[in-house]
Amino acid sequence: MTEIAPKVGLYPGTFDPITYGHLDIVRRGLKLVDRLVMGVATNPGKVPLFSLEERCAMVARETAPLAEKAGAEIEVVAFDELLMHIAEKVGAHIIIRGLRAVSDFEYEFQMAGMNTQLNPNIETVFLMADAKYQPIASKLVKEIAHYGGSIDGFIPPRVADALRAKVEDKPS
Repeated sequence: MTEIAPKVGLYPGTFDPITYGHLDIVRRGLKLVDRLVMGVATNPGKVPLFSLEERCAMVARETAPLAEKAGAEIEVVAFDELLMHIAEKVGAHIIIRGLRAVSDFEYEFQMAGMNTQLNPNIETVFLMADAKYQPIASKLVKEIAHYGGSIDGFIPPRVADALRAKVEDKPS
């Protein structure tokens, strides 16, 4: 009898910080794969508030209960290379991308097309965020926190505490 290889997915992002929208995509992505690799990216176009190490730790902590509940494995890896290179390294069959709105689609569609040119054996799967999470963006959550607004409905409690501490420590 031949052994069936586990289905591996890669969910990349900067996760600065991880939001309930991200966690919704993780929860739903776990239905598609046996193992989900959370790729925490450096991005030359962004200056993250949290360090790469802090983001990896937050992602690992917040996704662990979802993996346990789904009976799947989640691995967190930091990367600073082409998405398709890390996908190949971790043995991913699919890239999981979350979409909030139509405005996300154009960029993601172009990126998926380029990735297919780089490796046609890895599919990109788009998951729409649940309607209640669609307006949530890490950038907006950080802005709300900076101005003292309530961020509790957008990110998990420990992430919110870490964000408040970062904002309080950061000079205006």
